[in-house]
Amino acid sequence: MPNIDLHCHSDVSDGLLPPAAVVARAAANGVHVLALTDHDDVGGLAEAAVAAERAGIAFVPGVEISVTWGGQTVHIVGLRIDPAHPALAAGLQSIRDGRVARARRMGEDLARAGIVGAYEGAHACAANKQMVGRTHFARWLVAQGHAPDVRSVFRRFLTRGNPGYVEHEWTTLENAVGWIRVSGGTAVIAHPGRYAFDARRQQLLLDAFRALGGEGIEVVTGSHHPSEYGKWADLARAFGLKASRGADFHAPGEGVDIGRLPALPHYCRPVWQGWPELDACFSQNVA
Repeated sequence: MPNIDLHCHSDVSDGLLPPAAVVARAAANGVHVLALTDHDDVGGLAEAAVAAERAGIAFVPGVEISVTWGGQTVHIVGLRIDPAHPALAAGLQSIRDGRVARARRMGEDLARAGIVGAYEGAHACAANKQMVGRTHFARWLVAQGHAPDVRSVFRRFLTRGNPGYVEHEWTTLENAVGWIRVSGGTAVIAHPGRYAFDARRQQLLLDAFRALGGEGIEVVTGSHHPSEYGKWADLARAFGLKASRGADFHAPGEGVDIGRLPALPHYCRPVWQGWPELDACFSQNVA
């Protein structure tokens, strides 16, 4: 089967590499189909599309939208979107405006805990100054010696109950799914195993998402332990949702590398099933 990775980030959001470099890394790792899904911003898609065409990779324009649902942040990936659609563009701009204010409050909270200069440090780490987020704070905190690596940062800072965490209201699930659908895209719940919902809340989220026109969930992702793949594959099938696969790559050495995940469980219905632009890729790999 082709190597399909439908979740990764460039320095347009909180990745370290420019879009063209993300595509080059994907090509070097044997990826055949790639979606760039930066947080709340589509500014890297044009560059990535050109690089993908040169590398012979089938490119899927995407985005990852920040949502507040059930008192928690949930991420919804949009695949095969039209990045120029006015409703999507306006919605994403509204989210980016809120990100700047949130980042300043995070810096203020860290300062109260004795860590001064965090906002300025995170701001310097971000190539896109509208997109300063937790990962930029985490990289700065590592550089300052407050934690050995990014994963350790999130155990000590920036999460609920720890310094640097601030409540923030993102857009609604209805808005996110609506913007993706009206722009011609497919809505997918990103890394569902990361959300601290009990089984009932998980089911309520999947029900609400499907009722709004959501079509898939990530089953095989860098944010899931391999022991979780079966659980999410079963839930996808139970709720009539398609399955997606993506490393959620941000930077070399941070989590799973792009294109380095196992295949979906054989009984999953892939989210890319029936995408006509991928027919050539599949036929080449079958041959």
